[in-house]
Amino acid sequence: MEINKKAYDEYVKEVTPVHNKGLNIVKAFLVGGIICTYGQVLNTWLTNTGLDKETAASWTILILIATSVILTGLNLYQKLVKFGGAGALVPITGFANSVVAPAVEFQAEGQVFGIGCKIFTIAGPVILYGIFSSWLLGVLAYVLKAFGII
Repeated sequence: MEINKKAYDEYVKEVTPVHNKGLNIVKAFLVGGIICTYGQVLNTWLTNTGLDKETAASWTILILIATSVILTGLNLYQKLVKFGGAGALVPITGFANSVVAPAVEFQAEGQVFGIGCKIFTIAGPVILYGIFSSWLLGVLAYVLKAFGII
């Protein structure tokens, strides 16, 4: 059976969703801005409670990650991602979501083969290449300093 190219193109055009790029940009900006504002409010509040800057920053990151994990577990973060796109995926909350979501999805397969094996399916390569590239840059910096280049 030969497929009619014109009919196929019409079918593809019919089933392909149309995206409003301007609206998507605004949504991503708003969602990312709200997440960052939430983080800044947390950081300012923690600093005002008497914590030093580094401790307040650490607690802010921890609370942002915990918020993302809880929202992912309640299946709310995915709705936020669907609405805000990259605005919800780019901050640290998006990375936490990418670690937790596979674990939630595969929890029915058990603790070891479900959660244990699937938790790093998305985040694993990011962690691996992040650690490797930081090690490589550290070695490069060490060599450059040893030769007096930097």
